[in-house]
Amino acid sequence: MSLATEPSRPAAPLWKRKDLVGIQELSAEEITLLLDTARQFKQVGARDVKKVPALQGRTLVNFFVEPSTRTRTSFELAAMRLSADVINISASSSSLVKGESLKDTALVLQANNVDIVVLRHSSAGAAQFLAERLRSSIINAGDGAHEHPTQALLDLFTIRERRGHIEGLHVAIVGDILFSRVARSNIWGLLKLGAKVTLVGPSTLVPRVFERMGVAVVRRIDDVLGTVDVINLLRIQHERQRRAYFPGLGEYINLFGLTKERARCLRPDCLIMHPGPINRGVEIDSEVADDPVHSVILEQVTNGLAVRMAALYLCAAASRPLPPAPRKEP
Repeated sequence: MSLATEPSRPAAPLWKRKDLVGIQELSAEEITLLLDTARQFKQVGARDVKKVPALQGRTLVNFFVEPSTRTRTSFELAAMRLSADVINISASSSSLVKGESLKDTALVLQANNVDIVVLRHSSAGAAQFLAERLRSSIINAGDGAHEHPTQALLDLFTIRERRGHIEGLHVAIVGDILFSRVARSNIWGLLKLGAKVTLVGPSTLVPRVFERMGVAVVRRIDDVLGTVDVINLLRIQHERQRRAYFPGLGEYINLFGLTKERARCLRPDCLIMHPGPINRGVEIDSEVADDPVHSVILEQVTNGLAVRMAALYLCAAASRPLPPAPRKEP
């Protein structure tokens, strides 16, 4: 396969979805295909010329009804590196502020022959709603407290890159699970690929109803520190909470924060992850977040670009066939 162009074409027919709206609906084989494709695209980022013609002539709209910096920028860079044309739209600059419905706004984009819409929305199910009504490919960049599939995929990719496999690993997800779309997508992805998952947090943010998904729930971070292969710290989703779910930050840090002292209890090969943005000194100590051995937080950012390139490429290919990839020169 020629990495000077794009991933080889034989893999693409295995992916038949024009949309990526969630991890729950994907099979283990589909997740693995996405990760394998991302691995090929990651090598593009290490070259002097960080661009391939895979989506040349296609148009992508980043439609972010909720604020975002990391995810929107990552999708924009991913599309540009695939040679797509990119338009960024926020809620404040769209006709939504005039009362236009999400569906009508999206239909206007489709009437302009937009190929891919990357949607972030505050309402769970918004991406699925559009996917069922538009010919354009819909990529879910986070819908309410439902799912954030590409964040989970980049987390899975990072774990597999570092550990070589996911099956059999023990992963702890710590913090605000109730309001976290990242947590839900991660749970589905990890379980489908054979990992053991433990959720850690107060009962108000980690209700035992999550055990129905096939995970364990514990109330003290100290109970898992010496047993996990990966620990993923989540921030408190204050913007989605309508009341206080714990007495105060001081108590939260005492019970669930990954302090320097607690980090010493981790296994020597344990990976420390965080989807960002980080609240330093709350869910994770600043020095622990910057640990050059255990922390893979910046690797997650790098891998997110490759994962989003893979998602855009595969969904675009399923929606409308892409030109054959040039063969490698002898």
